[in-house]
Formats: sequence, structure tokens, C-alpha cells
Amino acid sequence: MQASSRPISSNQSTIHPRLQELVRRHLQKPEHKPLADHNREAFETIRKRHLDDPRPLVFDSFCGTGRSSVALAAKYPQYLVVGIDKSAHRLARHPGGDADNYLLVQADCEPIWRQAAEQGWRLQHHFLLYPNPWPKSGQVQRRVHGCAAFPYLLTLGGQLELRTNWQLYAEEFLLALTVADQQGQIERLEPRVPVTQFEEKYLQSGHQLWACHATLVSSDKRDAAAD
Repeated sequence: MQASSRPISSNQSTIHPRLQELVRRHLQKPEHKPLADHNREAFETIRKRHLDDPRPLVFDSFCGTGRSSVALAAKYPQYLVVGIDKSAHRLARHPGGDADNYLLVQADCEPIWRQAAEQGWRLQHHFLLYPNPWPKSGQVQRRVHGCAAFPYLLTLGGQLELRTNWQLYAEEFLLALTVADQQGQIERLEPRVPVTQFEEKYLQSGHQLWACHATLVSSDKRDAAAD
């Protein structure tokens, strides 16, 4: 039996008042702090695999045990799926899979996005399945849409899907996309087959789930469309 999961508890009931300011500041000046060795090494692992297997890329960021990466590899056999998670403990519980078109790396997601963007990589799909919501208002800059690496995520492009069990997180994420001149939409999610262990636990606990979808468009394409 899966342990039950409590609903999100937060001292924040509406969109963070500083969110738009943070997103604009990060868009003007993305993160440039030195990269840790383990994040450089993880990216090199991805780069070498992609050289050997040059299929279009799918990122499964915050992949946990990699259960979702296996499911995505089966769904998209024409792509190379890269599951990224910082926890060696979670990755050690990977259930395994028969597909040959995925790999898992232990790394922080944000430095991987940065290195991939700096290499000019573009994704077909990018999945953010239940990232840590960091629900306290003082933690807004630790959320994906409030962090300084958010511009690199946008640069990678592709079909983006965020899933969360906190409606406010999805609403903030959509607002951050809007500030960055990207279009998206939120929908209530009712998955028939849970794709991650968190999703399974949330469904068993009766949580409402949410998804934010976007097709990320480069600034060059937006400028061309405007002309």
C-alpha cells in the first residue's frame, strides 16, 4: 500500500506578489554561477550518448525513480528520453525498462538546462512532472518559474508539460510563461494510468491534479510572426 499524501500546505494563498518582477529580472540576467563538477560530468554523459544516438531529445526533469522516463521512452520510441534527478537514492530505485531510447543521469536539472541551451540544443518535449512545489512564500525563487535558470528552460523550446497537485503552482507557472511572451494553458488532470509514484500517491489520496501545457516559441520566431 502506498502511504497517503497530505494536501499542499502554504502560507501563500494567491500568486506571489514578486513573481513577475523575478521573472523579468531573470530574463534579463539568467544564472551564470560556476557549474559543479558533477553537473558538468552528467551533461557530458548526455552529450556523448546523444552523439551515439542522435534522435531528437525529450527531457524528463525531476524524474525521481525514472518510472516516467520508461513510460515516455515507450510512448516516444522515435526520441531519446533523458531523465534527470538530483537524488541518487531515488534513481537507485529505478524499476528498469526494456526500451533502449532512454538514459538516467544524477544531476541538478537547472545546470543541465543551462548547458543544453548554451550548446544550442532544442527539445521535442520537456516534462516537469511534480517538481518540489516549495510552498512557503519565501521559497518562491526555488520554484521552477521563480529560479534564475527559468530562461534556459524556455530557450530549450519544445512541447512543455508541467504537472502538479497544487493549483497555485500551475497558475504561477502560466503567469511566468506569459511574462516571457509564451502562451500556455492549464487543465485539470485525470490520468487513467499514473506515470510517476507521486502521481499514483496523489491520486490514491484524492488530490486534484493540474497540468500546464505550452509550445515554447523562440524569440526569433515570435519576432518574425510579429513582422
